[in-house]
Amino acid sequence: MEGEAKSRRSPLADALVVCVLGGILFAILNVAQEWKAPFRESTPIDLSFWKLPQYTLYSLARGWAAMALSTVFAVGYATWAYYDKRARRVLVPLLDILQSIPVLGFMPGLVLALVMLFPKTNFGLELACVLMIFTAQVWNMVFSYYDSLKAVPDEFRQMGKLCGYGAFKVFFKIELPFAAQGLIYNCMVSMAGGWFFLTINEAFTLGNQNFQLPGIGSYMSVAMAQGDTKAQIAAVCAMAAMILAVDRLVWWPMVIWSKKFKLEDTAGGPRETTLVGRMVAMSRIAVGVSAVPKIFALGLKKVLEKGGKAEPRENETAESHWKFSLSLVVFGCAFAVGGYGVFRLLGMLAGLDLREWAGIFGDAGATFLRVVCALLISSAWAIPAGVWVGLNPKWARALQPAIQFAASFPAPMLYPLVFGIVLAAGGNLEWGAIVLMMLGAQWYILFNVAAGAQSIPSDMVACADVFQFRGWRRWKKFLLPAIFPSLVTGWITAAGGAWNASIVSEYLVQAGKVYTATGLGATISEATESGDFDKLAAAIVVMAACVVAINRTLWKSMQRKGDLYCRFGG
Repeated sequence: MEGEAKSRRSPLADALVVCVLGGILFAILNVAQEWKAPFRESTPIDLSFWKLPQYTLYSLARGWAAMALSTVFAVGYATWAYYDKRARRVLVPLLDILQSIPVLGFMPGLVLALVMLFPKTNFGLELACVLMIFTAQVWNMVFSYYDSLKAVPDEFRQMGKLCGYGAFKVFFKIELPFAAQGLIYNCMVSMAGGWFFLTINEAFTLGNQNFQLPGIGSYMSVAMAQGDTKAQIAAVCAMAAMILAVDRLVWWPMVIWSKKFKLEDTAGGPRETTLVGRMVAMSRIAVGVSAVPKIFALGLKKVLEKGGKAEPRENETAESHWKFSLSLVVFGCAFAVGGYGVFRLLGMLAGLDLREWAGIFGDAGATFLRVVCALLISSAWAIPAGVWVGLNPKWARALQPAIQFAASFPAPMLYPLVFGIVLAAGGNLEWGAIVLMMLGAQWYILFNVAAGAQSIPSDMVACADVFQFRGWRRWKKFLLPAIFPSLVTGWITAAGGAWNASIVSEYLVQAGKVYTATGLGATISEATESGDFDKLAAAIVVMAACVVAINRTLWKSMQRKGDLYCRFGG
């Protein structure tokens, strides 16, 4: 095998890898110059087509920086919540609260704080934009990894104990491989969620202040404001090219790679490969570069397992004390900051009268009904489509670019077109907002269901065929129980996405005219536009309370039922 691998080494593959590495280095240096540039509250956006590649690079860099941060945070947060029973009582409810806060709820304070912290360079504004994208990406990734940790079969963990695996090996040999498929699919949909608010994140208006960064989102925002149709079309084409390139070069190879971790009791067919994977395998340079993470992992393992000569009981006691002390410090700092924040928040909420509170709660009811309608309509097509895609690898490979493109394309860029169709059909934004909210919510269901269906072992599919499960009986007895844990995760994140999407779905500016729908999203957008911080805080608190209440009642009970299906015991 080793001789065969050597014989397949290709100078062309080495040349391509060198070009890619050189391009990445050039991109990093280019982006670093932008981050270190002198602070400009509003950067002039050049609508020239020649500027689009550079703007696209800036947006792509922000998206991947946020994705790296999201992955580290998701794995760390979910692992902490799973293993620390004391912390879990706070971390899981806190996750519900955090993912319920809309992007505009984080943005004003974060942008102003970071701009004040880095007043001389663009670093603060760039970091704020990355963190805004992070808040749109991270929550469904945390949910996915946490659910995967709960679903790891007990026999796997017992096998790890018998083999003497420490925490490091359990993570890399058992937990991460088991969670790989779901996590990668959720990374894909998270990247789509990050792009959703790109036009807001890169061109943010707060009262009379306009914070703008060069990027494809701000390019599109300026083009729409100026009515430059050619520039809008060029931005759509640039976004499309970027999404398709990332899908073919990154996401699809990762999806294929993750399939080797699928649980199977029967022999599968030949392993699917991609052009990227084959070129990497044929490159000596790529093989050398791939060894760097392994060397780093071995070094980290030695650091983590240092002092392992002590007795196991002593290790367990020391580790328990260490975890408790760390939790105490983290929660102490969090409660101190949170306490100050709550004090300031209560002062802002006290500035509203009963009539304003009544209006906010009425708006919340209208948005809730739209969220329910968006989830029902999205589920009607996304569940069967996701199962079909997950169980048909050939079709999945063919449709993957189209699905990833549709999911990743920033829906607000399409809102003028979609809303124009709604108006032409005689509708208005009151019900048209449901269609717009679906554009931001339906993909969470599709990707999670596809990941759940793809992870169904082939022998289980064969058993269903042997027992001749057909039609509704097949769905009731086999498919729905098998995908149910993933489906619940999809519903939770889709509901959060729909609430977030209400901000840009219930308040539209088109051709110089403002369209609003009765709802909490419109209230938040209007309060942000006018700089009414008291009303903005109240609307965000009500939205967070609604989402948390639904999560802790409806979704929590469904998650408990989903846990029973994790081993196909439903």
